[in-house]
Amino acid sequence: MGACSTIATDGAEITEQSLLQDRRSREAIFIDKDIETEAYSELSSDDYLLNQSHFTITAYNGAVLVTGETPNEELRQKIISTVQVISNVKLIHNNLIIGYPSDSSSRANDQHITETVKKALNQIRTIPGFDPSMVKVITENGNVYLMGLIHKDEGTVVINVTRLQPGIKQIITIFEYID
Repeated sequence: MGACSTIATDGAEITEQSLLQDRRSREAIFIDKDIETEAYSELSSDDYLLNQSHFTITAYNGAVLVTGETPNEELRQKIISTVQVISNVKLIHNNLIIGYPSDSSSRANDQHITETVKKALNQIRTIPGFDPSMVKVITENGNVYLMGLIHKDEGTVVINVTRLQPGIKQIITIFEYID
């Protein structure tokens, strides 16, 4: 049985095993963690923004997905402009909606959907060498976002498996295809 080391990055842990299973380079994984950490650090320094908005920042291979709710266009632009100036951000997928922040019940439902999708992806056996950890699953207001560096055939299977899960309003793919 092999040893597994863990690297702490501001509260998030990256294991050697996860580094082996990820198609991103080691450097890209750390850059993505740095993007997320810096975004949360910058945005958390604004109490008004934090009290009025709910947002999630997810980076994958330099592409950043911003989801959540904020009550007006001014705060929406503030969040996006803060993320835009972070080093190594290649692209922003702005999925922030104008509205009141989701409540704890909605967020718990989103977490349940995410867990259900991840469990379903773990059951995929039809693609040789497929590892479900290569796909990031983010759920916001019942919308499931799928991110990853994958082959087109993997993406098709992942979408079809995700489509079968209950409670999903919409599936949004943010895949970077490698073929």
